[in-house]
Amino acid sequence: MADKMLSQQGLTPQEWMDRDFWGNRTKSCLCLILLFAVLLGFYSNVFSLIPRRQTEKSQSPEAHHVQGRRESLTLSEGDGHLDSCRIPEVPRLLYPKAQLLKPLRVDVLVMTPWFAPVVWDGTFDSALLDVQFRNTTIGLTVFAIKKYVVFLRLFLETAEKYFMVGHKVIYYVFTDRPADVPQIALQDGRQVVVLHVGNYRRWQDISMHRMEMISNFSRRRFLREVDYLVCLYVDMKFSDHVGVEILAPLFGTLHPGFYAADRQSFTYERRPLSRAYIPRDEGDFYYAGGFFGGSVPEVYRLTTACHQAMTADQAQGIEAVWHDESHLNRYLLSHKPSKVLSPEYLWDEQMLQRPPLLRKLRYVAVPMNHTEIRSR
Repeated sequence: MADKMLSQQGLTPQEWMDRDFWGNRTKSCLCLILLFAVLLGFYSNVFSLIPRRQTEKSQSPEAHHVQGRRESLTLSEGDGHLDSCRIPEVPRLLYPKAQLLKPLRVDVLVMTPWFAPVVWDGTFDSALLDVQFRNTTIGLTVFAIKKYVVFLRLFLETAEKYFMVGHKVIYYVFTDRPADVPQIALQDGRQVVVLHVGNYRRWQDISMHRMEMISNFSRRRFLREVDYLVCLYVDMKFSDHVGVEILAPLFGTLHPGFYAADRQSFTYERRPLSRAYIPRDEGDFYYAGGFFGGSVPEVYRLTTACHQAMTADQAQGIEAVWHDESHLNRYLLSHKPSKVLSPEYLWDEQMLQRPPLLRKLRYVAVPMNHTEIRSR
């Protein structure tokens, strides 16, 4: 049968063997060429990534910072704040060596179970921290709606004396009375920005809409202008140093009325229908609504989440027991703050007796007639 097929094609047995040999060899060569081409394409793609990575690594920290600011404007879930990730270089400084076996405070909790520091007097070195945050701009938000504008002068004057001294600060004053914002002398690198907003009939509505307005302005301008936001009540005054020791990606402040209480005593929202609901067997601390903050992206996420939760509650006909403060506590239970400020940073001398553990009172309430102020 094989001879017949060869004769039909006009080939001798030797010619057929020769053709078969060269045909197989040609196929082998083609396969090798194709394999080489595939491997070449793969490695060319891999090596093309190397210059790009080298270029990214060769950029200066300043370039990364500027690029990060611009990219963070989208506020996608993967966004981070570069300042919270970059380790600054510290120049030569003279300061006491930390003693590992001699803690600076043994009378108070200085670390949470999730390894967030609790800031008390004696637990930090201001000079060292000032160097680490030397290129940082801090934004301070404060709401002076209706008659609360009367607190602004004392607030700003004491802030200039004690708040972030030596650092760049922008005071963002939210008010419905721009003409009543006082003119005060400011340190170099600091400014007051007046943000004209509407008012609301009830003081509770003003309190709750604070989250919405901080969220909106974070997206619209704060991201481009500052690195961190500190969100405070206006009916207070600074009475001692408040500096960069408070800064962290997200921080909250222990409420002066509940810092020593158990969780059963916390005035959380206890109705399950509310988005601020916290069961009685949960809770870390009770945080004050008058002093919180962090990096701008984190504050944006916090205030946006609280505003959305309050909107959902309103649709259900419910209002959390302590309004925005209730929602703040719900958020900080699920999103653990990276730093917790002690009651030194928020105190009321008229309502509370000062305990020995409070070596300093840094930010204190101003005496006022709440009924008169809130009704106007």
